[in-house]
Amino acid sequence: MTRATLDTPLAGVVGDRTAKPLERAFEMRTVGDLLHHFPRRYSRRGELTPLNDLPVGEQIAVVAQVLDVRERQMQRRNGKLLEARITDGTGTLTLTFFNQQWRVRELLPGKRGLFAGKVSEYRGQLQLQHPEYELFEHRDDAPGGDRLDEAAAKAWSETPVPIYPATAQVPTWTLQRAVELALDALGDVPDPLPDEIRTAEGVERLGRALEHIHRPQTDADWRAARDSFRFREAFELQLALLDRRRRAGLQSSTPRPGASDGAAARFDAALPFELTGDQRRSGATISAELGEPHPMHRLLQGEVGSGKTLVALRAMLQVADSEGQSALLAPTEVLAAQHYRSIVDSLGPELTEELRPVLLTGRMPVAERKRVLLALVSGASRIAVGTHALISEGVSFLDLGLIVVDEQHRFGVEQREALRQKGNQPHVLAMTATPIPRTVALTAFGDLEVSTIRELPPGRQGISTFAVPEIEMPNRAARVWVRAGEDLAAGRQVYVVCPAIAPGEIEDGFESPDEAADPAARRGSDAADDAAAARRLANVEETVEELRRHPAFAGAEIAGLHGGMPSDEKDRVMRGFASGAIGVLVATTVIEVGVNVPNASIMIVRDADRFGISQLHQLRGRVGRGEHAGLCLLMTTAAAGTVARERIEAVAATSDGFALAEIDLELRREGDILGTAQSGGRSTLRLLRVAEHGPLIAHAREVAGALLERDPELAGAPGLAELVAKDHEAGLLDNLAKS
Repeated sequence: MTRATLDTPLAGVVGDRTAKPLERAFEMRTVGDLLHHFPRRYSRRGELTPLNDLPVGEQIAVVAQVLDVRERQMQRRNGKLLEARITDGTGTLTLTFFNQQWRVRELLPGKRGLFAGKVSEYRGQLQLQHPEYELFEHRDDAPGGDRLDEAAAKAWSETPVPIYPATAQVPTWTLQRAVELALDALGDVPDPLPDEIRTAEGVERLGRALEHIHRPQTDADWRAARDSFRFREAFELQLALLDRRRRAGLQSSTPRPGASDGAAARFDAALPFELTGDQRRSGATISAELGEPHPMHRLLQGEVGSGKTLVALRAMLQVADSEGQSALLAPTEVLAAQHYRSIVDSLGPELTEELRPVLLTGRMPVAERKRVLLALVSGASRIAVGTHALISEGVSFLDLGLIVVDEQHRFGVEQREALRQKGNQPHVLAMTATPIPRTVALTAFGDLEVSTIRELPPGRQGISTFAVPEIEMPNRAARVWVRAGEDLAAGRQVYVVCPAIAPGEIEDGFESPDEAADPAARRGSDAADDAAAARRLANVEETVEELRRHPAFAGAEIAGLHGGMPSDEKDRVMRGFASGAIGVLVATTVIEVGVNVPNASIMIVRDADRFGISQLHQLRGRVGRGEHAGLCLLMTTAAAGTVARERIEAVAATSDGFALAEIDLELRREGDILGTAQSGGRSTLRLLRVAEHGPLIAHAREVAGALLERDPELAGAPGLAELVAKDHEAGLLDNLAKS
């Protein structure tokens, strides 16, 4: 008989009736797909227990003999109850099954076997409901013959039972049976991992590891197999990433070298302040990479207010010196407009006239939009700032050389890729204060180059952050508004942020972190979380009216701001707040990033539990940008111990955006590393978790790098070469370029 391989179609091994549901539920098509669906945990049948000493409520396993079996009609529900009494010679126990009359043909009086389940009590009698059992086919099959306390029975009870990630249509026992069939049909499994690496790393052979992870006899079996697969996963992914990077180095991109007398040099000469050390170092790295003949792919990661945008502007000017164009993609109209004004102010009249920066948003008048599009397609404008409108089909560039993505967590992978396609291998610079989990993962895997700015410009004050639990501490909640009024009286300004525009009206694009996250990642989620989600959310319209009636805000100019307002109205409000005419700005997350009002000293976030860690950190960064220290107050009704409260307390505990990114990764997971999901349960990784296995991932990269250095084409490891080629053919690794 021909033995199955990992590439054998599943239907030929487990049958169509099983293969089709497996494909629908898990996209499994081959034996390899099935056998790489690893158990999520292992359970125990229970300790062997004498029947005269059974603990109610615990899992037990007993070796016993069937005494008798009877059926009876259930009194309070339709159907029949099957009851079988078993004995081990010291006591008796009842097994109960609902509507499973066919078991009468198995549980014959005198049959012996091992029975496992959870002990319950009914009318004074101990029972096992729907227990698992394994009958000995012959008397001699029972170890020890007539004795009912065999050592082999103890071993059976201690054998780990795999529990698989399952669905309602494909439960774990269906998967377990399918795996058994696949393992029994499987022939010798070629191992792509070279022997010297496998031996040096203590990795089990592939066939043995598959057997041990699915059919372990002891805990040591599945632990060794799990560790082996974890290394294989890290190593194979790192190998593919390093190979992709090598190939990317062969891609051609237009070099954008600096010019000693160009726009960038003139801009630097006119700066009225000194760059920080981190700004200089990051700028030098970016400048060097822009001058290379292959595309830059870099993340500029810096604390809120650290001057990332200035570094990006200097890079755009370098590209302009080579007649190239740059596009800055911002997540909101408010931020795009502010970036545009800031760039024009920073450039000054001469450079502005020379480079003709333009602003493109979705709500521009038609005539203005046509003027901007003509400036871009003709190359007359060297710098474009815009929202998602930059991605739209009608936008073309003459020579797009650099894309700057501000706050990349606000854009999907495909959106960022759509803009990249408007140039010929343009350089890409992403900016963020708290990277999305997928980016943290890619950084850990070494496929995303990172520049870091930790220093704040001179004169910046710190920000103090406090959680304000409204239900537990109502006096502190009331004090929030009094404290804000004190700052207003001192001539400063206040932000108040709400998750909703009006009752029942959520801002477009707003996504609660609990709705976005993987359910499995919502550890600690309970009824308190669900109650918070159902509660009426604080909103801009009602908060504006509430604050106008509050005595602490008497005489203050209070205005609302949200994404649903007309563009000119949003611009009017923001200009009023920036000038100081408006004292209190009540807004949605349209002010999350980039908005710069140095006189604003207090940030109050209502229903802070409805925002993610990254959002809260960004909102906090809107204050403390001038001579006054910032204060951020996170108001919440979330109960202590919930995931929502955990997020808030994490933000209050540290102002380190890098530490918060790690916490965010733990809570949300790393997303689909080789796909396009930003975060959550859809992860390409099977056993690896970036937050837990960083040292292993780094070590695997060293091992993979050493192998490629010795053998760049993997001629000596054809199995690995085939794996890498399959990844390339499937296009999975291409998604990494879209990060």
